[in-house]
Amino acid sequence: MAGKVLAAVRVAPSKTEIREFPMPEILEDSALMKMEVAGICGTDVKLYETPPSKDTPVIMGHENIGYIAKAGREFTRRKGFKEGDLVFVEHYVMCGKCEWCHLGQYRHCENTDWRFNPDAIRYGYTSAEKPPHLWGGFGQYIYLPWNAVLHHVPKGVTPELAGLVTPMANGVEWSLFDGGVGYNSTVLIQGPGQQGLSQTVVCKQAGASLIIVTGTTKDGARMQVAKTLGADHVIDVQKEDPLARIMEVTNGKGVDVVLDCTAGAGTSPVLLGVDALKRKGGTIVIQGEMAEFQKFPIGKITVKYITIKSARGHSYKACELALQQLASHRFPLEKVTTHTFGLRDVDLAIKSVGGKGVPDVIHASLMPWK
Repeated sequence: MAGKVLAAVRVAPSKTEIREFPMPEILEDSALMKMEVAGICGTDVKLYETPPSKDTPVIMGHENIGYIAKAGREFTRRKGFKEGDLVFVEHYVMCGKCEWCHLGQYRHCENTDWRFNPDAIRYGYTSAEKPPHLWGGFGQYIYLPWNAVLHHVPKGVTPELAGLVTPMANGVEWSLFDGGVGYNSTVLIQGPGQQGLSQTVVCKQAGASLIIVTGTTKDGARMQVAKTLGADHVIDVQKEDPLARIMEVTNGKGVDVVLDCTAGAGTSPVLLGVDALKRKGGTIVIQGEMAEFQKFPIGKITVKYITIKSARGHSYKACELALQQLASHRFPLEKVTTHTFGLRDVDLAIKSVGGKGVPDVIHASLMPWK
């Protein structure tokens, strides 16, 4: 496997360069994956504009689908993946030794927690200066150590469709496991981006009796996709009073669960969510992107007996359920994965997902060999 690997490297805020890296040596307990699709989401938009470390070169890309190009014998024996398998690689690279890993909650492992561990390994976040360099999906290959977390992509699921597994897995984790959505639940989903649309599908599959999706005027096309995927009502918060409309369609009762999938909307979605929840015992799941929340309505939350949960990634089970959902072809999810881009178009692809490039992009697929 001698030769060079091309990758798009973030070298500064909103700046990318195409660089060459050496093909890594694959030992008995490691593998090499040939990239097919790297999904681009709202997190990539934020990390591109405001990187955690401005001067650190990073190969971004944390929603990665590809074929095992080479696998060491011990890697195959231990993990059950062989050369030629189409796989989804989670972005978490666990230590396998800590309490969180033994509990199966490796997303909380310090080895992959870039916020507190400067040496953390996480696909799309780790410095390209760290050997063997290929720690992101915006390149032709990525390196798989013994502690990478992989999933088989089911037959009948194309690499491009499989690129949706990360937002779909988040949808399972946040709505089902965190929010408790189930049969006959009423749900408010705020934000019709790829994450909000994934939540819509998962809630519909789980048996929710009422799904309301909110967005802004610029989200018109996405709101139509939301309706196609199972939303019962869509509300443009810039054209009508969202709380009044929510109370109208719930006969004044409010909803059981609120899922905040907005980006950069400030405190408004949380405040609306608190008001839109039922009289007692509702649950709100938030991403918590704000550093602080002035005048947080703790009194109202206490009186309404609201449970607040933080949306934080996904579990192994959520990924498996997401892959099964994609394999069912029950919903027209090809309407979510709307655009493809080549390796040299990374800058345009990320900006388009953020609403500043190609219009009406929901989920973008970066194809490094395109």
